Amino acid sequence: MKAAPRSILVVVTRRIGDVLLATPVVRSLRRHWPDAAIDMLVFSGTGGVLAGNPDVRRVVNIAERPTVGEHLQLAARLWRRYDLSISLVPSDRPTLYAWLAGRLSCGLVVDTPKHRWKRWLLDRWVPYDNANTHTVNLYLSMLDLLGVEATPQVVTGWTSDDAAQVRNTLTNAGISGEFAVMHPSPKFAYKTWTHEGWCETGRWLAARGLQLVLTGGPDAEERAAVAAIAQALPGAVDLSGKLTLAETACVLAQARLYIGPDTAVTHLAAALGTPVVALFGPTDPVKWGPWPAGYAGRHNPWRRHGSQRAGKIILLQGDGMCVPCMHEGCARRIDSLSECLQQLPPARVIAAAAALLKEPLIPTTTLNPHVD
Repeated sequence: MKAAPRSILVVVTRRIGDVLLATPVVRSLRRHWPDAAIDMLVFSGTGGVLAGNPDVRRVVNIAERPTVGEHLQLAARLWRRYDLSISLVPSDRPTLYAWLAGRLSCGLVVDTPKHRWKRWLLDRWVPYDNANTHTVNLYLSMLDLLGVEATPQVVTGWTSDDAAQVRNTLTNAGISGEFAVMHPSPKFAYKTWTHEGWCETGRWLAARGLQLVLTGGPDAEERAAVAAIAQALPGAVDLSGKLTLAETACVLAQARLYIGPDTAVTHLAAALGTPVVALFGPTDPVKWGPWPAGYAGRHNPWRRHGSQRAGKIILLQGDGMCVPCMHEGCARRIDSLSECLQQLPPARVIAAAAALLKEPLIPTTTLNPHVD
């Protein structure tokens, strides 16, 4: 660019995990252009993962299925408001949002004839690789167009109010020593492990002297699933539906260990440097494995097949010749189960947890959380 942009919009209209994994792009832009005002356009309900993020000035929300009126209002609000706009989603609407918003617009584009119109619409574009490039690296590839050095750091944080709320919550729950966090109930059934597996693992952790904290989303089914596990584990503290994402991050930063499936919370734990056991079934680790804290390479940190380790993360992959199938459950519906996860034995999860617990905990003060 001929001049440093004064305002930048980054468009990530997808799930919470996508928004979180876009934060390295924002961190890179902030370091390259420290005086620029950087906003993010996200789906309503996903921006909570940006709370406390020092690199983001403002979060702009749009409904996942907006009305015509909401579309027009957003278009009027965005029209050429930014010096630079970047779409990290190759779909139609995010590309249009970037074109509307930026005097210079960039985006990821599926390089096929059907999507060629997006190449003509945007000033600059990068081919979208949905197979062989980790999502963090794919997003960072946009920066090569702009001459911006990549900073591959997933950024999370919380405010002083969040920290105070977490202190009160943990104290009132009787959490005073080392604790482990288990996140048993993902939003979608196809990422679910077994009730029995969580209970057996929780009993093993408790026998090791760790207090148990269970987290989960506010959805009624998620809370019911977590409550059933908490009931089977005397002394476990059920915080499902009781924490914001920023408060969850603050809890994770203090945990001795975290165990969870392929969710945004697992990515949060990994970004904070907390020891993580990640349970993966049909999801491709090459694209969606948790990004390890401190990982600075531009190569993918994960292979497609097999259980593996990167930094303080052990990724356990379910067994089967079809793994990872990259389908949403064996019935190819988000409400269907994945046999590779249903057959994952607790002994493998416990062995991974034991390996991580042998290592010293990273002090919270070295994690560099953002606290206002």
